[in-house]
Order: sequence, then C-alpha cells, then structure tokens
Amino acid sequence: MNLEIDFIDETNSVKEEQLELLEELLNHAAEMENVEGESELSITFVTDESIQELNRTYRGKDSPTDVISFAMEEMGEGETAIAGVQSLPRMLGDIVISIDKVEKQADEYGHSYMRELGFLTVHGFLHLLGYDHMTPEDEKLMFKKQEDILKSYGLER
Repeated sequence: MNLEIDFIDETNSVKEEQLELLEELLNHAAEMENVEGESELSITFVTDESIQELNRTYRGKDSPTDVISFAMEEMGEGETAIAGVQSLPRMLGDIVISIDKVEKQADEYGHSYMRELGFLTVHGFLHLLGYDHMTPEDEKLMFKKQEDILKSYGLER
C-alpha cells in the first residue's frame, strides 16, 4: 500500500520527519479504509491568512479554519463522469492545513503539535473519501474513524 502524496509547504516550517510520519499515518489510514494503492493526493501547509482566503472563496466563510479538503471524486451539479479513467491512479484530492491553527489548537487542547497535525491530516483525508459531519450520525461515524486510525497508529492525545 503506497499512496502518492505531494506535500507543499508554503510556510517552510514542516520538518522532514513530520512529513514522513504523516505519510506513514496516511498509508495506515488508507489501509484501514481499503483505499487502493497508488491513489494520489496533495497536502498543502499554509498560514491562517491563506486558508481564510480559501474558506471565503469556496465556503463563503470569511474566517480562518484549520483544514479544508477538496475531493476530486465529488460530482458537482451538471458534471459528467470522465470515461476511461479507471486505468489511471485514483486522484483523491487536496487537503489544505493551516499551520497557525495547528500550533494554536495543539496548545489549546493540551496535546502535541504532531498529534494535532496528524488529527487534521486524517480528518481531511476522510473528507476526501466522502465522509462528512453534517448530521449527528455522520459526525459520530467520522469522528470514531478518526480516533480509531489515530489510536491504532499510536498518535494519541
């Protein structure tokens, strides 16, 4: 099982060993979720300012958030599926994480920077796989999956 992960660090603050841990964590999550190997995704690390702009543009919310996911497989209204893509690697989408928020929230919740970064990465990844937390039932399922993945990987609070 090996995901193709493109890390883009616009903050120049994420260390190589942190990226390696996130790659291992995502491959672990992909295995737990039965995602086919060779699937691709990108993770971009940004500032609060950058993520606020994305949040305003794509979600109509003019405030910084911690993570935003752009799933490639969600069909928008009026879109048609592209024929013949079955032979290509599965493109899951893009995850954008605010490093400013990672630092603040790790501090607020009293756990490590790595735990918060891992949590947000898994949260964004599950969104790419189609999970959401719009209803209490969906939220319960998604949050249980997040905890199961983080716990079985060993990245606990």
